[in-house]
Amino acid sequence: MAAGMAGRPRSPVVRAAGAVGRSLFHSRHPARSVVLGFALAVLVGTILLMLPVAAESGRATAPLTALFTATSAVCVTGLALVDTAGYWSGFGEVVILGLIQIGGLGIMTLATLLGLLVARQLGLRIRLSAQAETRAVGLGELRRVVYGVIVLSLAVEAVIAAALTVRFATGYDLPWDRAAYEGVFHAVSAFNNAGFALYADNLVRFATDPAIVLPVMLAWILGGLGYPVLFEIGRRLRGRRRRWSLHARLTLATYFGLVGVGVVAVTAIEWANPATLGPLGVGDKLLVGGFHGVTPRTAGFNTLDVAQLRPASLLVNDVLMFIGGGSAGTAGGIKVTTFVLLAFVILAELRGEPTVHALGRRITGDVVRQAVTVALLGVGAVIAGTLVLLLTTAHRLDAVLFEAVSAFGTVGLSTGITAGLPAVAQLVLVVLMFVGRLGPITLGSALALRERARRFERPKERPIIG
Repeated sequence: MAAGMAGRPRSPVVRAAGAVGRSLFHSRHPARSVVLGFALAVLVGTILLMLPVAAESGRATAPLTALFTATSAVCVTGLALVDTAGYWSGFGEVVILGLIQIGGLGIMTLATLLGLLVARQLGLRIRLSAQAETRAVGLGELRRVVYGVIVLSLAVEAVIAAALTVRFATGYDLPWDRAAYEGVFHAVSAFNNAGFALYADNLVRFATDPAIVLPVMLAWILGGLGYPVLFEIGRRLRGRRRRWSLHARLTLATYFGLVGVGVVAVTAIEWANPATLGPLGVGDKLLVGGFHGVTPRTAGFNTLDVAQLRPASLLVNDVLMFIGGGSAGTAGGIKVTTFVLLAFVILAELRGEPTVHALGRRITGDVVRQAVTVALLGVGAVIAGTLVLLLTTAHRLDAVLFEAVSAFGTVGLSTGITAGLPAVAQLVLVVLMFVGRLGPITLGSALALRERARRFERPKERPIIG
Protein backbone atom coordinates (compact mmCIF):
# COMPACT_ATOMS: atom_id res chain seq x y z
CA MET A 1 0.00 0.00 0.00
CA ALA A 2 2.76 2.41 0.96
CA ALA A 3 4.71 1.52 -2.17
CA GLY A 4 1.65 2.10 -4.33
CA MET A 5 1.06 5.49 -2.78
CA ALA A 6 4.70 6.42 -3.22
CA GLY A 7 4.64 5.51 -6.94
CA ARG A 8 1.41 7.37 -7.71
CA PRO A 9 1.99 10.73 -9.46
CA ARG A 10 1.03 13.70 -7.33
CA SER A 11 -1.55 16.25 -8.43
CA PRO A 12 -0.49 19.77 -9.51
CA VAL A 13 -1.99 21.19 -6.31
CA VAL A 14 0.08 18.87 -4.15
CA ARG A 15 3.21 19.62 -6.16
CA ALA A 16 2.58 23.37 -5.87
CA ALA A 17 2.02 23.08 -2.13
CA GLY A 18 5.21 21.11 -1.81
CA ALA A 19 7.12 23.74 -3.77
CA VAL A 20 5.78 26.50 -1.52
CA GLY A 21 6.65 24.49 1.56
CA ARG A 22 10.19 23.85 0.33
CA SER A 23 10.70 27.52 -0.53
CA LEU A 24 9.31 28.57 2.83
CA PHE A 25 11.13 26.20 5.12
CA HIS A 26 14.38 25.73 3.22
CA SER A 27 15.23 29.38 2.67
CA ARG A 28 18.87 30.08 3.31
CA HIS A 29 18.11 32.56 6.07
CA PRO A 30 15.49 32.13 8.82
CA ALA A 31 14.37 35.76 8.54
CA ARG A 32 13.58 35.14 4.87
CA SER A 33 11.31 32.25 5.88
CA VAL A 34 9.31 34.57 8.11
CA VAL A 35 8.89 37.10 5.30
CA LEU A 36 7.86 34.40 2.81
CA GLY A 37 5.39 32.97 5.30
CA PHE A 38 3.66 36.30 5.85
CA ALA A 39 3.67 37.02 2.12
CA LEU A 40 2.03 33.66 1.44
CA ALA A 41 -0.64 34.37 4.08
CA VAL A 42 -1.35 37.76 2.47
CA LEU A 43 -1.63 36.13 -0.96
CA VAL A 44 -4.04 33.44 0.24
CA GLY A 45 -6.08 36.02 2.14
CA THR A 46 -6.27 38.26 -0.92
CA ILE A 47 -7.55 35.42 -3.08
CA LEU A 48 -10.19 34.42 -0.53
CA LEU A 49 -11.41 38.01 -0.08
CA MET A 50 -11.71 38.45 -3.85
CA LEU A 51 -14.27 35.64 -4.02
CA PRO A 52 -17.88 36.79 -4.53
CA VAL A 53 -18.94 34.90 -1.40
CA ALA A 54 -16.68 37.13 0.72
CA ALA A 55 -18.64 40.31 -0.07
CA GLU A 56 -22.10 41.19 1.19
CA SER A 57 -23.10 42.19 -2.35
CA GLY A 58 -22.20 38.79 -3.77
CA ARG A 59 -19.83 40.36 -6.30
CA ALA A 60 -16.10 39.87 -6.61
CA THR A 61 -13.96 42.39 -4.72
CA ALA A 62 -11.38 44.52 -6.53
CA PRO A 63 -7.85 43.10 -6.16
CA LEU A 64 -6.47 46.24 -4.48
CA THR A 65 -9.23 46.28 -1.86
CA ALA A 66 -8.73 42.59 -1.14
CA LEU A 67 -4.92 42.99 -1.00
CA PHE A 68 -5.13 46.01 1.29
CA THR A 69 -7.56 44.28 3.66
CA ALA A 70 -5.60 41.01 3.72
CA THR A 71 -2.32 42.83 4.40
CA SER A 72 -3.94 44.92 7.12
CA ALA A 73 -5.34 41.78 8.77
CA VAL A 74 -2.20 39.62 8.55
CA CYS A 75 -0.04 42.53 9.72
CA VAL A 76 -2.61 43.19 12.51
CA THR A 77 -2.95 46.83 11.51
CA GLY A 78 -6.63 47.68 11.12
CA LEU A 79 -6.52 50.22 8.30
CA ALA A 80 -9.37 49.59 5.88
CA LEU A 81 -10.67 50.82 2.55
CA VAL A 82 -14.23 49.62 3.20
CA ASP A 83 -16.50 49.22 6.22
CA THR A 84 -15.70 45.78 7.65
CA ALA A 85 -19.23 44.97 8.81
CA GLY A 86 -21.06 46.63 5.93
CA TYR A 87 -18.96 45.41 3.02
CA TRP A 88 -17.83 41.92 3.94
CA SER A 89 -20.14 38.93 4.33
CA GLY A 90 -19.97 36.52 7.23
CA PHE A 91 -17.48 34.45 5.24
CA GLY A 92 -15.34 37.53 4.57
CA GLU A 93 -15.38 38.52 8.23
CA VAL A 94 -14.30 35.03 9.26
CA VAL A 95 -11.46 35.16 6.72
CA ILE A 96 -10.33 38.50 8.19
CA LEU A 97 -10.58 37.07 11.70
CA GLY A 98 -8.48 34.07 10.70
CA LEU A 99 -5.86 36.29 9.09
CA ILE A 100 -5.68 38.40 12.23
CA GLN A 101 -5.13 35.33 14.38
CA ILE A 102 -2.51 33.94 12.03
CA GLY A 103 -0.70 37.26 11.80
CA GLY A 104 -0.82 37.83 15.54
CA LEU A 105 0.49 34.41 16.48
CA GLY A 106 3.04 34.43 13.68
CA ILE A 107 3.46 32.25 10.63
CA MET A 108 6.49 30.38 11.89
CA THR A 109 4.94 29.88 15.31
CA LEU A 110 2.03 28.07 13.69
CA ALA A 111 4.33 26.14 11.35
CA THR A 112 6.45 25.06 14.29
CA LEU A 113 3.39 23.92 16.23
CA LEU A 114 2.26 21.89 13.22
CA GLY A 115 5.68 20.29 12.96
CA LEU A 116 5.66 19.40 16.64
CA LEU A 117 2.22 17.85 16.41
CA VAL A 118 2.79 15.91 13.19
CA ALA A 119 6.45 14.99 13.01
CA ARG A 120 7.53 15.42 16.64
CA GLN A 121 10.77 16.86 15.29
CA LEU A 122 11.96 20.02 13.59
CA GLY A 123 14.75 20.86 11.22
CA LEU A 124 17.33 23.43 12.24
CA ARG A 125 16.10 26.05 9.77
CA ILE A 126 12.51 25.85 11.00
CA ARG A 127 13.75 26.09 14.58
CA LEU A 128 15.83 29.17 13.75
CA SER A 129 12.90 30.79 11.91
CA ALA A 130 10.51 30.21 14.79
CA GLN A 131 13.15 31.38 17.23
CA ALA A 132 13.52 34.62 15.28
CA GLU A 133 9.77 35.21 15.35
CA THR A 134 9.03 34.20 18.95
CA ARG A 135 12.30 35.55 20.36
CA ALA A 136 12.95 32.27 22.16
CA VAL A 137 16.30 32.55 23.90
CA GLY A 138 17.55 29.10 22.88
CA LEU A 139 16.55 26.33 20.53
CA GLY A 140 16.11 23.95 23.44
CA GLU A 141 13.22 25.94 24.87
CA LEU A 142 11.45 26.47 21.55
CA ARG A 143 8.88 23.71 22.07
CA ARG A 144 7.80 25.16 25.43
CA VAL A 145 7.69 28.70 24.07
CA VAL A 146 5.54 27.79 21.07
CA TYR A 147 3.02 25.87 23.14
CA GLY A 148 3.01 28.71 25.65
CA VAL A 149 2.29 31.29 22.96
CA ILE A 150 -0.66 29.32 21.61
CA VAL A 151 -2.18 28.54 25.01
CA LEU A 152 -1.72 32.06 26.37
CA SER A 153 -3.21 33.69 23.28
CA LEU A 154 -6.28 31.49 23.21
CA ALA A 155 -6.80 31.77 26.97
CA VAL A 156 -6.73 35.57 27.01
CA GLU A 157 -8.95 35.79 23.95
CA ALA A 158 -11.46 33.38 25.52
CA VAL A 159 -11.70 35.38 28.76
CA ILE A 160 -12.10 38.71 26.96
CA ALA A 161 -14.60 37.19 24.51
CA ALA A 162 -16.70 35.89 27.40
CA ALA A 163 -16.78 39.31 29.07
CA LEU A 164 -17.72 41.08 25.85
CA THR A 165 -20.34 38.47 24.98
CA VAL A 166 -22.15 38.95 28.28
CA ARG A 167 -22.11 42.72 27.87
CA PHE A 168 -23.31 42.66 24.25
CA ALA A 169 -26.16 40.30 25.17
CA THR A 170 -27.29 41.92 28.41
CA GLY A 171 -26.51 45.57 27.71
CA TYR A 172 -27.37 45.86 24.03
CA ASP A 173 -30.04 43.18 23.59
CA LEU A 174 -28.11 41.18 21.02
CA PRO A 175 -29.10 37.51 20.60
CA TRP A 176 -26.61 35.31 22.43
CA ASP A 177 -25.24 33.77 19.24
CA ARG A 178 -24.63 37.18 17.68
CA ALA A 179 -23.22 38.49 20.96
CA ALA A 180 -20.82 35.55 21.10
CA TYR A 181 -19.69 36.13 17.52
CA GLU A 182 -19.02 39.81 18.13
CA GLY A 183 -17.37 39.03 21.45
CA VAL A 184 -14.95 36.58 19.83
CA PHE A 185 -14.23 38.87 16.87
CA HIS A 186 -13.41 41.91 19.00
CA ALA A 187 -11.45 39.86 21.56
CA VAL A 188 -9.21 38.36 18.87
CA SER A 189 -8.83 41.74 17.17
CA ALA A 190 -7.99 43.43 20.49
CA PHE A 191 -5.47 40.89 21.80
CA ASN A 192 -3.69 40.87 18.45
CA ASN A 193 -3.65 44.69 18.39
CA ALA A 194 -5.47 44.62 15.05
CA GLY A 195 -8.08 47.35 15.52
CA PHE A 196 -10.72 45.78 13.26
CA ALA A 197 -14.28 46.27 14.55
CA LEU A 198 -17.70 45.20 13.34
CA TYR A 199 -19.12 48.72 13.48
CA ALA A 200 -18.80 51.53 10.96
CA ASP A 201 -17.68 53.93 13.72
CA ASN A 202 -15.29 51.37 15.22
CA LEU A 203 -16.04 51.57 18.98
CA VAL A 204 -17.30 55.19 19.13
CA ARG A 205 -20.78 54.07 20.16
CA PHE A 206 -19.28 52.34 23.21
CA ALA A 207 -17.00 55.25 24.17
CA THR A 208 -18.46 55.72 27.64
CA ASP A 209 -19.22 52.06 28.41
CA PRO A 210 -16.42 50.72 30.64
CA ALA A 211 -17.78 47.16 30.34
CA ILE A 212 -16.78 47.21 26.66
CA VAL A 213 -13.86 49.63 26.68
CA LEU A 214 -11.88 48.22 29.62
CA PRO A 215 -11.79 44.54 28.50
CA VAL A 216 -10.69 45.65 25.04
CA MET A 217 -7.94 47.79 26.56
CA LEU A 218 -6.80 44.94 28.82
CA ALA A 219 -6.60 42.59 25.84
CA TRP A 220 -4.43 44.84 23.70
CA ILE A 221 -2.17 45.74 26.63
CA LEU A 222 -1.50 42.06 27.33
CA GLY A 223 -0.87 41.35 23.67
CA GLY A 224 1.30 44.43 23.30
CA LEU A 225 3.63 43.61 26.20
CA GLY A 226 5.05 40.62 24.33
CA TYR A 227 5.10 36.94 25.17
CA PRO A 228 8.47 36.90 26.97
CA VAL A 229 7.25 39.49 29.47
CA LEU A 230 3.92 37.71 29.94
CA PHE A 231 5.75 34.43 30.60
CA GLU A 232 7.84 36.11 33.29
CA ILE A 233 4.76 37.60 34.90
CA GLY A 234 3.11 34.17 34.82
CA ARG A 235 6.08 32.54 36.55
CA ARG A 236 5.99 35.11 39.33
CA LEU A 237 2.25 34.67 39.78
CA ARG A 238 2.89 30.94 40.20
CA GLY A 239 5.31 31.69 43.01
CA ARG A 240 8.59 31.26 41.12
CA ARG A 241 10.51 34.22 42.53
CA ARG A 242 13.15 34.54 39.89
CA ARG A 243 14.94 37.79 39.24
CA TRP A 244 13.26 39.94 36.61
CA SER A 245 15.18 39.86 33.33
CA LEU A 246 16.52 43.11 31.94
CA HIS A 247 14.18 42.79 28.96
CA ALA A 248 11.10 42.51 31.20
CA ARG A 249 12.13 45.44 33.39
CA LEU A 250 12.86 47.67 30.40
CA THR A 251 9.63 46.69 28.64
CA LEU A 252 7.33 47.14 31.64
CA ALA A 253 8.85 50.43 32.77
CA THR A 254 8.94 51.95 29.28
CA TYR A 255 5.59 50.60 28.10
CA PHE A 256 3.61 51.89 31.08
CA GLY A 257 5.67 55.06 31.25
CA LEU A 258 4.68 55.86 27.69
CA VAL A 259 1.09 54.88 28.47
CA GLY A 260 1.08 57.46 31.24
CA VAL A 261 2.56 60.11 28.95
CA GLY A 262 0.00 59.34 26.25
CA VAL A 263 -2.99 59.38 28.58
CA VAL A 264 -2.01 62.66 30.24
CA ALA A 265 -1.02 64.37 26.99
CA VAL A 266 -4.07 63.40 24.91
CA THR A 267 -6.55 64.02 27.74
CA ALA A 268 -5.06 67.44 28.51
CA ILE A 269 -4.86 68.54 24.87
CA GLU A 270 -8.39 67.37 24.01
CA TRP A 271 -10.05 68.30 27.32
CA ALA A 272 -11.80 71.40 25.97
CA ASN A 273 -11.99 70.37 22.30
CA PRO A 274 -15.72 70.63 21.41
CA ALA A 275 -15.30 67.99 18.70
CA THR A 276 -13.80 65.33 21.00
CA LEU A 277 -13.74 65.38 24.83
CA GLY A 278 -15.32 68.82 25.34
CA PRO A 279 -19.01 67.80 25.60
CA LEU A 280 -18.34 64.84 27.97
CA GLY A 281 -18.52 64.77 31.75
CA VAL A 282 -15.37 64.51 33.84
CA GLY A 283 -15.61 60.74 34.32
CA ASP A 284 -16.28 60.10 30.66
CA LYS A 285 -13.47 62.45 29.66
CA LEU A 286 -11.04 60.44 31.76
CA LEU A 287 -12.28 57.14 30.31
CA VAL A 288 -12.22 58.26 26.67
CA GLY A 289 -9.00 60.21 27.10
CA GLY A 290 -7.39 57.20 28.75
CA PHE A 291 -8.53 54.98 25.89
CA HIS A 292 -7.01 57.29 23.29
CA GLY A 293 -3.84 57.70 25.28
CA VAL A 294 -3.29 53.94 25.22
CA THR A 295 -4.56 52.97 21.77
CA PRO A 296 -1.48 54.39 19.94
CA ARG A 297 0.45 51.52 21.54
CA THR A 298 -0.62 49.91 18.17
CA ALA A 299 -4.12 48.82 19.25
CA GLY A 300 -5.90 50.82 16.54
CA PHE A 301 -9.38 50.99 18.09
CA ASN A 302 -10.94 54.43 18.48
CA THR A 303 -13.80 55.84 20.54
CA LEU A 304 -13.40 59.36 19.11
CA ASP A 305 -13.33 60.71 15.57
CA VAL A 306 -9.56 60.77 15.01
CA ALA A 307 -9.94 63.39 12.27
CA GLN A 308 -11.17 65.84 14.93
CA LEU A 309 -8.08 65.51 17.14
CA ARG A 310 -5.98 68.64 17.48
CA PRO A 311 -2.64 68.72 15.62
CA ALA A 312 -0.75 68.42 18.92
CA SER A 313 -2.64 65.21 19.72
CA LEU A 314 -1.87 63.83 16.27
CA LEU A 315 1.83 64.51 16.85
CA VAL A 316 1.75 62.75 20.24
CA ASN A 317 0.04 59.82 18.55
CA ASP A 318 2.69 59.78 15.81
CA VAL A 319 5.48 59.41 18.35
CA LEU A 320 3.70 56.71 20.36
CA MET A 321 2.68 54.76 17.26
CA PHE A 322 6.22 54.79 15.91
CA ILE A 323 7.64 53.46 19.19
CA GLY A 324 4.97 50.75 19.45
CA GLY A 325 4.82 47.99 22.07
CA GLY A 326 6.87 45.12 23.41
CA SER A 327 9.05 42.75 21.41
CA ALA A 328 7.79 39.29 20.41
CA GLY A 329 4.17 40.26 20.91
CA THR A 330 1.30 41.41 18.74
CA ALA A 331 2.22 45.11 18.78
CA GLY A 332 4.12 46.92 16.06
CA GLY A 333 6.50 49.87 15.91
CA ILE A 334 10.24 49.81 16.50
CA LYS A 335 9.43 48.41 20.00
CA VAL A 336 9.83 50.01 23.40
CA THR A 337 13.10 48.21 24.14
CA THR A 338 14.67 49.72 21.03
CA PHE A 339 13.49 53.17 22.10
CA VAL A 340 14.69 52.94 25.70
CA LEU A 341 18.05 51.44 24.72
CA LEU A 342 18.65 54.45 22.47
CA ALA A 343 17.87 56.68 25.46
CA PHE A 344 20.53 54.87 27.49
CA VAL A 345 22.98 55.25 24.58
CA ILE A 346 22.40 59.01 24.58
CA LEU A 347 22.75 59.13 28.37
CA ALA A 348 26.05 57.24 28.24
CA GLU A 349 27.37 59.56 25.54
CA LEU A 350 26.37 62.69 27.47
CA ARG A 351 28.17 61.33 30.50
CA GLY A 352 31.25 60.51 28.46
CA GLU A 353 31.08 56.82 29.39
CA PRO A 354 32.76 54.33 27.02
CA THR A 355 30.06 51.66 27.45
CA VAL A 356 26.28 51.67 27.76
CA HIS A 357 24.65 50.51 31.00
CA ALA A 358 20.95 49.99 31.75
CA LEU A 359 19.48 49.08 35.15
CA GLY A 360 22.73 47.64 36.44
CA ARG A 361 23.62 45.71 33.29
CA ARG A 362 26.09 46.48 30.50
CA ILE A 363 24.59 46.55 27.01
CA THR A 364 26.84 44.96 24.41
CA GLY A 365 27.88 46.88 21.33
CA ASP A 366 26.07 44.59 18.90
CA VAL A 367 22.72 45.24 20.65
CA VAL A 368 23.33 48.99 20.50
CA ARG A 369 24.07 48.79 16.77
CA GLN A 370 20.95 46.72 16.16
CA ALA A 371 18.78 49.25 18.02
CA VAL A 372 20.24 52.18 16.07
CA THR A 373 19.78 50.33 12.76
CA VAL A 374 16.16 49.35 13.44
CA ALA A 375 15.23 52.87 14.56
CA LEU A 376 16.92 54.71 11.70
CA LEU A 377 15.57 52.36 9.03
CA GLY A 378 12.12 52.84 10.59
CA VAL A 379 12.50 56.60 10.33
CA GLY A 380 13.60 56.21 6.73
CA ALA A 381 10.60 54.04 5.85
CA VAL A 382 8.15 56.54 7.37
CA ILE A 383 9.79 59.52 5.66
CA ALA A 384 9.84 57.76 2.28
CA GLY A 385 6.21 56.68 2.61
CA THR A 386 5.11 60.15 3.74
CA LEU A 387 6.92 61.77 0.81
CA VAL A 388 5.19 59.54 -1.73
CA LEU A 389 1.82 60.21 -0.12
CA LEU A 390 2.44 63.97 -0.23
CA LEU A 391 3.40 63.76 -3.91
CA THR A 392 0.29 61.77 -4.85
CA THR A 393 -2.36 63.47 -2.70
CA ALA A 394 -3.47 66.97 -1.72
CA HIS A 395 -3.82 66.25 2.01
CA ARG A 396 -2.03 68.15 4.76
CA LEU A 397 1.29 66.94 6.14
CA ASP A 398 -0.10 66.10 9.60
CA ALA A 399 -2.82 63.85 8.13
CA VAL A 400 -0.48 62.15 5.66
CA LEU A 401 2.23 61.61 8.28
CA PHE A 402 -0.36 60.16 10.64
CA GLU A 403 -1.47 57.58 8.06
CA ALA A 404 2.12 56.63 7.21
CA VAL A 405 3.14 56.18 10.85
CA SER A 406 -0.07 54.29 11.60
CA ALA A 407 0.65 51.89 8.74
CA PHE A 408 4.32 51.39 9.65
CA GLY A 409 3.48 50.97 13.35
CA THR A 410 0.68 48.52 12.40
CA VAL A 411 -1.70 50.63 14.46
CA GLY A 412 -4.73 51.19 12.24
CA LEU A 413 -5.81 54.60 13.50
CA SER A 414 -6.81 56.88 10.63
CA THR A 415 -7.86 60.45 10.03
CA GLY A 416 -10.33 59.10 7.47
CA ILE A 417 -8.33 59.71 4.31
CA THR A 418 -7.28 56.11 3.56
CA ALA A 419 -10.27 55.08 1.44
CA GLY A 420 -10.01 58.19 -0.74
CA LEU A 421 -6.32 57.90 -1.50
CA PRO A 422 -5.23 57.09 -5.08
CA ALA A 423 -4.21 53.52 -5.82
CA VAL A 424 -0.48 54.23 -5.69
CA ALA A 425 -0.82 55.79 -2.23
CA GLN A 426 -2.81 52.81 -0.99
CA LEU A 427 -0.10 50.49 -2.30
CA VAL A 428 2.45 52.55 -0.37
CA LEU A 429 0.44 51.94 2.80
CA VAL A 430 0.36 48.20 1.98
CA VAL A 431 4.16 48.20 1.77
CA LEU A 432 4.46 50.20 5.01
CA MET A 433 2.17 47.76 6.84
CA PHE A 434 4.17 44.78 5.64
CA VAL A 435 7.52 46.38 6.41
CA GLY A 436 6.30 47.65 9.75
CA ARG A 437 5.08 44.23 10.84
CA LEU A 438 8.10 42.26 9.66
CA GLY A 439 10.89 44.82 9.52
CA PRO A 440 11.85 44.99 13.21
CA ILE A 441 11.44 41.20 13.63
CA THR A 442 13.40 40.07 10.61
CA LEU A 443 15.96 42.83 10.72
CA GLY A 444 16.73 42.22 14.38
CA SER A 445 17.11 38.48 13.89
CA ALA A 446 19.05 38.90 10.65
CA LEU A 447 21.52 41.25 12.29
CA ALA A 448 21.96 38.90 15.23
CA LEU A 449 22.49 35.83 13.04
CA ARG A 450 24.89 37.63 10.69
CA GLU A 451 27.17 38.73 13.52
CA ARG A 452 30.75 37.70 12.89
CA ALA A 453 34.19 38.75 14.07
CA ARG A 454 36.47 40.90 11.93
CA ARG A 455 39.75 39.27 10.92
CA PHE A 456 41.51 42.64 10.89
CA GLU A 457 40.85 46.29 11.80
CA ARG A 458 41.47 49.45 9.79
CA PRO A 459 43.45 52.41 11.17
CA LYS A 460 41.44 54.70 13.45
CA GLU A 461 40.29 58.18 12.44
CA ARG A 462 37.67 60.47 13.97
CA PRO A 463 35.38 62.47 11.65
CA ILE A 464 33.87 65.69 13.01
CA ILE A 465 30.45 65.14 14.60
CA GLY A 466 28.02 68.01 15.07
